[in-house]
Amino acid sequence: MRGVILDLASMEDIDLAPLRAQLDQLDTHMLTSANQVAERIQGYDLVITNKVPLDREHIIQAEQLKLICVIATGTDVVDKSAAREQGVPVCNAVAYGVEAVAQHTLSLMLALHTQLLPYHQAVKTGRWQQSGQFCFLDYPIRELSGRSLGIIGYGHLGQAVALLGRAFGMQILVAERIGSETCREGRLPLDTVFQQADVISLHCPLTPETQHLINADRLSLMQPGSYLINTARGPLMDEAAVAAALLSGHLGGVATDVLTTEPPRTGSPLLALDLPNLIITPHIAWGSLEARQRIIEQTAENISAFVGGRPMRVVN
Repeated sequence: MRGVILDLASMEDIDLAPLRAQLDQLDTHMLTSANQVAERIQGYDLVITNKVPLDREHIIQAEQLKLICVIATGTDVVDKSAAREQGVPVCNAVAYGVEAVAQHTLSLMLALHTQLLPYHQAVKTGRWQQSGQFCFLDYPIRELSGRSLGIIGYGHLGQAVALLGRAFGMQILVAERIGSETCREGRLPLDTVFQQADVISLHCPLTPETQHLINADRLSLMQPGSYLINTARGPLMDEAAVAAALLSGHLGGVATDVLTTEPPRTGSPLLALDLPNLIITPHIAWGSLEARQRIIEQTAENISAFVGGRPMRVVN
């Protein structure tokens, strides 16, 4: 088996030994542009990609291709119907980042509630040194205990965040899926969660139904001063509507690890704001050393299972 990784960037510090143990040859590229894909996958049995798209033409022309592994959970970068037609399984990695994403979600939530960044910045600019007493409390601090946490998307990630929220004494409100006419036991209608929660945390997939789930109408349902956390996908939010809700003071704070376009070279309504209650991190919630190593280990398992005639984590 000869394999190639098209975009090793973001994984370059991770041990690839589990992959190499499954292959006779493994070649890597840090990044691959669209016009380099066809050439770089020729002659390989296995193609591994994270964000580099493999379209129908690429898959059909790669005559030796036997297996595609995506080192992520989302597989929208691969034309799965073309792969299925060619008899090429597409495998992914699942639940590898639950602990990392849950940890990052709570970090963002805590940073907003404790006003961590405004206080840090105040110290850097000399405010503490000039204080007339041992401390200053210019930015209101809130406790998580007793607050209600609305979870939108109650899969592995949503459940992990709920577990951490309960450990801090939060009341957990689990939203039923968008469009559902009935609620399962332990769940509430989506809009009810928006109305009742002090904090909304997004963990649902991006689908046509969930795109701009956070829009002006739903933001208006949220309690004045409530917080919004997004460690899921950027397009779940209408960024202009979120920016407007922040500027008006309706939202007490926003922390997001994702934006609609990444990297946001063309800008974003949120990036244009300079507010102490807005935190933006560069899509790093998934990126712990442990989580990224699990991706490699799962990919090695996918290869081994394929070679053994029993493919696993197949998505097409």
